[in-house]
Amino acid sequence: MAKPASEVSREAAPGGRLAGKRTIVTGAGSGIGRASAKKFAAEGAMVLAVDRAKAAVEATVDEIARAGGNAIAVVADVGAEADVEGFVSRAVEAFGGLDAVYANAGISGGLVPLAEQTVEHWQEVLRVNLIGAFLAIKHAAPLMVKQRAGSILCTASVAGLRANAGGNPYSASKAGVISLVQTAANSLYGTGVRVNAICPGLIETGMTEPIFERARERGTHEKIGQLNPLTRYGNPEEIAAVAAFLASDEASYVNGQAIAVDGGLSSTHPFPLPRR
Repeated sequence: MAKPASEVSREAAPGGRLAGKRTIVTGAGSGIGRASAKKFAAEGAMVLAVDRAKAAVEATVDEIARAGGNAIAVVADVGAEADVEGFVSRAVEAFGGLDAVYANAGISGGLVPLAEQTVEHWQEVLRVNLIGAFLAIKHAAPLMVKQRAGSILCTASVAGLRANAGGNPYSASKAGVISLVQTAANSLYGTGVRVNAICPGLIETGMTEPIFERARERGTHEKIGQLNPLTRYGNPEEIAAVAAFLASDEASYVNGQAIAVDGGLSSTHPFPLPRR
């Protein structure tokens, strides 16, 4: 299990591009969030792993601990302001400050036909995906401004860049995240705090599992991802690698950006697949 807060020190995990960094990763119970929490810890960071699924986030922290890293599990709803205030305060209490936050938690909302979507459905997707990112920035940024440094990351999506990569509320929420990181980066002008977004393409996670299951049932699994120039889907660790870079001092001049990690999918217009 993770060390008690009193035993965690900034020298606890020497080496790595995030050595001594005090971090938060939300949605850390699975997929991109779990891979990122593990990557951050492997790179030397102390990680507050947040998810609303208790068993899942505790499993992430157990994996980190078994690998020799430092992590604490927190159960919280990223779209509830009191919960966000709580886990940001917990990170400061446990680690003595905050250097990076990865607001990754999100929900897909499914593929409901436009005419059947309800206001309540939209509100819940926006609450988690967009307001959750806003709350992370709101409560982390003031701490970072005081120390004149810090990195805030948000998970957006290629669905926020163009149509047909997700449902209407999901796509709108991710377009909102892209705008949020741009405007927040400028709201924090001159403070030294950076705000960026990662726009994953098709990544095999619990959220995309139905796509992969249907493809396997049809025997077309090997065709998944064929629309991007790399002709394949991605894995959570590939997103985690970019997140670790953006959280690190190596990305000190990267700010206000929405970086697509999608095999090149968003670089193209629709086109006929070449014969091979």
